[in-house]
Amino acid sequence: MRDETIAIHGGYAGDSTRAVAVPIHQTVAHDFIDAAHAGAVFDIQTPGFHYNRINNPTNDVLEQRMTALEGGSAALAVASGMAAVSYALLTVAKSGMNIVAAPQLYGATYTYLAHVLPTFGIETRFAADDTPNAISSLIDDRTCAVFFETVGNPAGNVVDIEAVAELAHRRGVPVIADNTVATPLMLKPIRFGADVVVHSLTKFVGGHGTTLGGVIIDSGRFPWASHADRFPMFSEPEPAFHDVVFSRDFPDRAFAVRARSVTLRNTGATLSPMSAFHLLQGLETLAVRLDRHEANARTVAEYLAQDARVAWVGYAGFADNPHHALCHRYLGGRVPSILTFGPVGGFKAAIAFFDSVALLKRLVNLGDAKSLVSHPASTTHRQLKPHELAAAGITPDAVRLSVGIEHVDDILEDIDAALDAAVNAATSIA
Repeated sequence: MRDETIAIHGGYAGDSTRAVAVPIHQTVAHDFIDAAHAGAVFDIQTPGFHYNRINNPTNDVLEQRMTALEGGSAALAVASGMAAVSYALLTVAKSGMNIVAAPQLYGATYTYLAHVLPTFGIETRFAADDTPNAISSLIDDRTCAVFFETVGNPAGNVVDIEAVAELAHRRGVPVIADNTVATPLMLKPIRFGADVVVHSLTKFVGGHGTTLGGVIIDSGRFPWASHADRFPMFSEPEPAFHDVVFSRDFPDRAFAVRARSVTLRNTGATLSPMSAFHLLQGLETLAVRLDRHEANARTVAEYLAQDARVAWVGYAGFADNPHHALCHRYLGGRVPSILTFGPVGGFKAAIAFFDSVALLKRLVNLGDAKSLVSHPASTTHRQLKPHELAAAGITPDAVRLSVGIEHVDDILEDIDAALDAAVNAATSIA
């Protein structure tokens, strides 16, 4: 099936009730047939469900659907995008190891890497930029993962996935890629060498600003057994899960199984079945919404680029954008509907623009059907120091737009009025 069909039908062929919509299995646990069946399900020797902190039939459909869309081998759905990032990294990391990351990251991800993981004894090394050489130069024999966003939020940069993956694999290190902004309908990182893909399903997949969720997709390709010294958690008996050896017992999905049976099972950021159902509804219309998102964003970007009240526009769809070529290579020329710009007048003009919108919603979410605006330097990234903001591609005057699917003329009219307010603010200050 093609992507648009997978998004509607993947992972579900009906059940005994012949329900067309995926049923919501709102239950805590499932009845075993007998002791032998219980043991086989717990040991993952037979398919089945037992306790819904670990797995659930509704969530399972979402996991299968995202696995198919990304071209992976297995997936784990969790309670939020940050839970997906956290669990993906904790599945491979332990005290004394380090993670190498591109600096252009969502604010909470940056904070987690920079300030939370070090309390576990896990170092993050932020590259000077997102280029393959800058990232690979920080890898050493204690590196457990290379992490980046395929399309950075809010910077809009596009990482050279294939080149980064080649250099990381040469050193025996897996690549974990956050594909939230691009979605699997625009970009499939596994095709270009990523070993694990994470998403905040809260964003474009859910698409309506109603439901938190995250997912981790395992490519099934990283040779954990060949790097047993670096990753003993995959090649040695797991005491937290009756001494299973993940790389031996689950060679095509070792990462996903360990993330579920050790990380999720013992820390519990479980996605509720109701949330999984809502996310499945959003996923069904993702392809249609992305077309409108993309068309509206291009129109908005072109409008801003021609406006004397705007100092600059960051949009990978423009030929002079430094990420334009990579956008063509990895996204087939498609451009996500996230863009940044700076109004003339700097920081105070940006704040005035933010304060003056009427239709656009002042949110730190993205990928909503509604158009959203944020000022990263004073919201999502306000905890970063000036040099960290610069590395993340965020200037004090940067305004981020997540362009929605409203009529584009209404979006432009709201932007126009807010730009007038920004100019007036800058003029009065001057």
